[in-house]
Amino acid sequence: MQFIDLAEIEVIAGKGGDGIVAFRREKYVPAGGPAGGNGGRGGSVIVTATERLQTLLDFKYARIFKGENGKRGGPNNCTGASGSDRIIEVPCGTMIYDLDTGELLGDLVSAGQSVCVAQGGKGGLGNKHFLSNNNRAPEHCLPGLEGEQRSLRLELKLLAEVGIIGLPNAGKSTLIASLSSARPKIADYPFTTLIPNLGVVRKPTGDGTVFADIPGLIAGASEGVGLGHDFLRHIERTRLLLHLIDITADDPIADYKTIQQELEAYGQGLAERPQIIAFNKIDSGDAEILEMAISELKDLTAAPIFTISAVTRTGLDSLLQEIWQELESASFVSG
Repeated sequence: MQFIDLAEIEVIAGKGGDGIVAFRREKYVPAGGPAGGNGGRGGSVIVTATERLQTLLDFKYARIFKGENGKRGGPNNCTGASGSDRIIEVPCGTMIYDLDTGELLGDLVSAGQSVCVAQGGKGGLGNKHFLSNNNRAPEHCLPGLEGEQRSLRLELKLLAEVGIIGLPNAGKSTLIASLSSARPKIADYPFTTLIPNLGVVRKPTGDGTVFADIPGLIAGASEGVGLGHDFLRHIERTRLLLHLIDITADDPIADYKTIQQELEAYGQGLAERPQIIAFNKIDSGDAEILEMAISELKDLTAAPIFTISAVTRTGLDSLLQEIWQELESASFVSG
């Protein structure tokens, strides 16, 4: 499945139906009396969140969404039928922006949440509405109003409690595969992971916690270099960051600093988000280098530091225990 997390669409609400001029045919009533009904309201465009979708792929092929026009009024004071609303389904976690003004119209986090992004036009008035003492047989009506029209930007931010970050080849995909039933593509070259991977990790209580493997973070990611800028938004909602460092890298501490600088440059409070640090691949690394790296890292951060091997599952139980404790104590409102 192709992962699409940004889309631009056009929404056009339905036009209101026209009012009409009509008269009753009754004895002793001038011209039969006005009886033109009002037009029906145009259909609105409503965006609603669903768990059925995981990406914005559908909007790659369909970009214009219209509400149904209202029906014109009828004789005998009959109001025209309202146009049907157009319902657009999006994945949970989708934010909706007005493309022209930048205004946030809605942030649909939970299934069933919805927002009206284009209001249908009001129906026109029939001549019945203009009856007065001075005008007993009005012969004019009003047309229906046009519906709202907007250009929108849809932006999907994954809903995960734990975001796994680190440079390419730090072992993020291997870790999420070891912790959950997710089966991401894994290979020994940079940028194996081109889309965020989600995995559900079970707590001892049986509850599931969503972990997200965020790919493509490199130096300059916050400025659009590589893939990182495209996916940094997905850790904005996470409550906890698990920072994975490859202990077999040329300079593990420099790798740590690179990721921290990108989080600070991106903003949105990511650098202040609670973190757990894990040195990965200890089954292949040098014990002396590992000890020196831990000592140096303790001078840079007060975050908990763990040593693990995602391949052999060494140290994962202790790491998970710390993650559960951090999630219980972490208080964060998603942005």
